[in-house]
Amino acid sequence: MFTQEQEQEIFDLLMELDSSTKLYLGCDSIAYKKGRQKDGTPIWHGKFATVLIVHIDGRHGCRIFRHIDHERVFDYKKNRPADRLMKEVYRTAALYKQLRGLIDGFDTEIHLDINPNKEHGSSCVITQATGYILGTCEGITPDHVKAKPDAFAASFGADGIGRGFDKRGTSYGKHVH
Repeated sequence: MFTQEQEQEIFDLLMELDSSTKLYLGCDSIAYKKGRQKDGTPIWHGKFATVLIVHIDGRHGCRIFRHIDHERVFDYKKNRPADRLMKEVYRTAALYKQLRGLIDGFDTEIHLDINPNKEHGSSCVITQATGYILGTCEGITPDHVKAKPDAFAASFGADGIGRGFDKRGTSYGKHVH
């Protein structure tokens, strides 16, 4: 997922920092239409932004590393985007596994852009998503998996990257609805 250059930058940065540094991994996506099927039904895709946020020494600001990609999604209910949400989870787990050797020894959290409240459509995958992370990310415990409202790496960090706020030079707060 991350390039060798990004991995080297992460390694170099972490070598300068102490063990109070905290790491947060997350992914968010934006659904968009890209073409139509023969019957006229829209074909949906997702723009996925996956991030590693390095909270320098736990108090000195942060550095964000990012990866953006696109993939078709197969959600049948717009208000319950299970396929797209699980693709976010898969990407977050893949990033954790890619970086495991570099980040070992640092306090690391996995942030899921999922609201466990049953009133929200994303709640349809909270159990599956948490189970996937705990089953595939060696060393991650339930205390290190965060969902909304505590999942800022996904809900704000990755969301902002996915929406291009990192390239606009504008305040995030001006664009939140």
